[in-house]
Amino acid sequence: MAKVQIALAPGDGIGPEIMDATVELMKAAKVTNYVDFIPVEMGARVFLTGNSRGMTDAAIRTVEDCGILFKGPMETPKGGGGKSINVTARKLWNAYANFRTFKTLPGVETVYSKAGINLDFSVVRENIEDTYGGVEHRLSNDMIQCKRLISAPGSDAVHRFAFQTARKLGVKKVHCGHKANIMKMTDGLFLDRFKAVGKDFAEIEIADVIVDALCMNLVLKPQQYQMIVLPNLQGDIVSDLCAGLVGGLGFAPSANIGNHISIFEAVHGTAPDIAGKGVANPTSLVLSGLMMLRHICLAKEAALIENALLATLESGVHTGDFGDKSKPSVGTKQFTQAIIDNLGNKPKTVPATPDADAADTCFIRPPKPQAQQVIRTYKNLVTHVVGCDIYLDSPLAPLSLAEEMARACADTPFKLSLISNRGTQVWPIGSIYTECVDYYRVRFELKDNVAPGNFGQSRCVALMDKIAESFTVCSYELLRTFDGIKGYSLAQGQ
Repeated sequence: MAKVQIALAPGDGIGPEIMDATVELMKAAKVTNYVDFIPVEMGARVFLTGNSRGMTDAAIRTVEDCGILFKGPMETPKGGGGKSINVTARKLWNAYANFRTFKTLPGVETVYSKAGINLDFSVVRENIEDTYGGVEHRLSNDMIQCKRLISAPGSDAVHRFAFQTARKLGVKKVHCGHKANIMKMTDGLFLDRFKAVGKDFAEIEIADVIVDALCMNLVLKPQQYQMIVLPNLQGDIVSDLCAGLVGGLGFAPSANIGNHISIFEAVHGTAPDIAGKGVANPTSLVLSGLMMLRHICLAKEAALIENALLATLESGVHTGDFGDKSKPSVGTKQFTQAIIDNLGNKPKTVPATPDADAADTCFIRPPKPQAQQVIRTYKNLVTHVVGCDIYLDSPLAPLSLAEEMARACADTPFKLSLISNRGTQVWPIGSIYTECVDYYRVRFELKDNVAPGNFGQSRCVALMDKIAESFTVCSYELLRTFDGIKGYSLAQGQ
């Protein structure tokens, strides 16, 4: 069989040191009998050339040819136009599901291990959408907007991955973390699709939990969870919280799974203060590498390395960032050599990882797509235009603005129904204690004698054009119904 090609990006700071250690360990475990690592240029050095993506064209082609990227931590430039290379890579290659596991490890002391509580659970985070779209605009002197984008197909994809993974791992209960009590449409959709996809996995119990309560529960009693699936931003925060429960980001592996391209990485920082000193802890990258090996059907080799790592940790060998401080710490190379020396050994104080043939459950890459795909969930819905929200940059007080807007829509099919500021209704009713900034949402809805379906959005555009003669229009949102259900939210206090 041909070897699996894996694009290899060592990263910045301590990245090259821990990547060298991890690859050396894989060589000792005979992984390189089945894998070729292909170096690619990504990270700080590429940013410094003026490349705002942080990756060369050749690197992009190599990753797309290989279908797998194994990467160390990478620095995001501060200021300037460069965006996070980690986010760019996930979004560019549609690695839509971030999968992270959190386990109590021997030799890694936490408040839970001290209490005799062994943790073993996972978090699945949607990786593409939410505020990570990075769609931001300055709307007025005092207001900046970030758009939050949640789609039904994107939600379906991550939920299906979560349930399929739960089935493979024997997980009996999956929770959906959300904030649908406040963001009723975006998080509401994410929760609705969780319940819909869950119906295809009848053997798995489903539950949901509001994200703030989830964070409290994770601190008080984390062992009650087996798998949690969340939207992007909430998932980012919660997964780092979970890493803290098992010792920190240095012990939390990460996989970003897509239909065609997947990324395995250490999610901790580049630690420039210790870079080049040979003292970095490679455990997170090693664990991420094990996820990668299982992904490409090398379950036997993954189990061999994992048991050696557990045996090493169990013996008390540790780098300077953890472990028994009464015992001297070792450097990156010595730590790695200790794992290599334990290849073939199994831990005695914790369950060993069983040898397994995962050939029937690992990833088989589908054919390369011929073009960008459009994914859809809902089709053939009956939609009607019922109004528009027009967003204005204005210093006027709400009552004065309402008078102007009422005049603007007098000879149109629309009536002024709402003015809100920072999401709170300030007209037709409101409180004198609600402070306003220079950015308003003005809502126009169909007059009572105008039936939906008589026209499209052109009348809304005409109204916006009329208002724009006297006001600065920052943005515009069409109000529609979908099979008779409103596709827009109420204001606070409405």
